[in-house]
Amino acid sequence: MTCRYSQAGLTALIVLQAVMLSALYAGVAPHPPATTPLFAIGPFIGAAIAAALAALWIGPGERAGRALMGIAALGALVSFGPQKYLDAQFALIWPAVVTGQIAAAVVLWRAVQAGRVHAA
Repeated sequence: MTCRYSQAGLTALIVLQAVMLSALYAGVAPHPPATTPLFAIGPFIGAAIAAALAALWIGPGERAGRALMGIAALGALVSFGPQKYLDAQFALIWPAVVTGQIAAAVVLWRAVQAGRVHAA
C-alpha cells in the first residue's frame, strides 16, 4: 500500500508548523502567541513537528507510525483547527488554516485506513 498521501500530508504539516515557529521566533506578524493557558507554544510546535517527522520516517505500515500520524495531526489542529475561524487574525492566516486542516484530515484518514488494512 502506497503512503504518498500520508507523506504529503505530514510534509505539509511540517512546513506549515516550521513557518509558524520561525515567525514566532522572528516576531514576524502574524505569529502564534508565545504562550497559551496550558503551555508555551514554541515547544509544543516543536513536539508536533517531531511527531510528524517521526511518523514520516516510520510510515503507516507500523502501529507506532499510525499513532504518531494521529499525534502529529491532532497537534497541528491546535494551530490550524476549526477554532481558528473565530481568531481575530483569521483574515491573515486563513491559507495556513485551510491547508493545515486538509493536511491533518488526509493524515488522519490514511492512519485509519492503514490501520484497517493491517488489522485484516
